[in-house]
Amino acid sequence: MNINDDFRIKAVVHTSDLAWENSPITGIDRKPLDRIGGEIARATTLVKYAPNSTFSSHIHAGGEEILVLDGVFSDEGGNYPSGTYIRNPPNSGHTPFSTYGCTLFVKLKQFHTEDHATLRINTTTASWYPGLVPGLSVMPLHEFDGVGTALVRWAPNTVFKPIFTQEVKRFLS
Repeated sequence: MNINDDFRIKAVVHTSDLAWENSPITGIDRKPLDRIGGEIARATTLVKYAPNSTFSSHIHAGGEEILVLDGVFSDEGGNYPSGTYIRNPPNSGHTPFSTYGCTLFVKLKQFHTEDHATLRINTTTASWYPGLVPGLSVMPLHEFDGVGTALVRWAPNTVFKPIFTQEVKRFLS
């Protein structure tokens, strides 16, 4: 199954317009945002755990990133409340569950094979830094081999102009 799989094309997904789809595990539903492959795929997905749901033990060959959007997500490593950023490196495994229910933003199979960082960041207390333009704030989460992951906060009416300006175009010509 391929969904929004041509990354050269901008895709805007209004998640409130998507229906929750059943996953192979009862009590765990999802809204696919992008996907390349079958059930085990490179994917970006919203995932919802009903209270007392457990996903079977599994290994993430290409790594996994999770942002807990609401509720409490858990695995054998601990309990992760809303606002927690979780980074499980390639070939790591776990048995996730949620006692009270939760909603997650999940990215699978998108890591460099040599990037082995495991992270747990409480984004509700981590520091924000000024962005490239007034009104943007950035919370860096991880970087490896020139590829970074960060949260970006936009103040109302913020306008971001691409760095590639007329001056740069003139310099390159």
